[in-house]
Amino acid sequence: MKILCIGRNYADHIAELKNERPTEPVIFLKPDTAILKNNDPFYHPDFSQDIHHEVELLLRICKEGKHIEEKFAASYYDKIGLGIDFTARDLQSKAKEKGLPWDIAKGFNGSAPISEWLELSDIRDINSIDFHLEVNGETRQKGNNELMIWNFDEIIAYISKFFTLKIGDIIFTGTPAGVGKVNIGDKLEGFIREKKMLDFEVK
Repeated sequence: MKILCIGRNYADHIAELKNERPTEPVIFLKPDTAILKNNDPFYHPDFSQDIHHEVELLLRICKEGKHIEEKFAASYYDKIGLGIDFTARDLQSKAKEKGLPWDIAKGFNGSAPISEWLELSDIRDINSIDFHLEVNGETRQKGNNELMIWNFDEIIAYISKFFTLKIGDIIFTGTPAGVGKVNIGDKLEGFIREKKMLDFEVK
């Protein structure tokens, strides 16, 4: 399986990082070794002094497809989850300054904690999903997919132009504003509406 991530999909997050608003979705990948399951602790790597949390809604792909038309895209995912796109911001900034790829800043081991999955039938309105992240009991990020620049179906249609989607692939759909540094000892809790989906520590 593969992990496909959408960058710059919330206008307020684009503004906080002073990035240019893209005209098409920004796609990057994480390897499967980035996945962290079962609320296992995240071990802060020693190669970065500035690891940022980025909470995101996840889609799980349920059938294979490529060149998917937007009107059919909804049938290609069957579950919703919550994840953290941990980013080594210092490594990313250094690479960006030199115009170099920043794969190691996004794809390092354990950089993609993911929750258990919710069935679509468990979600009242798939087009309006509130989610948020708390760090040490304080809300850091709040989002709703209504505020996405590109919605779920548009994301799937766009990605499938370039990558064949396969069963079990995971799509990170973008993060809202409020990203920030995590430190050893922090406790992270992620919620979809009132349901706690993530609950783990930084060690």
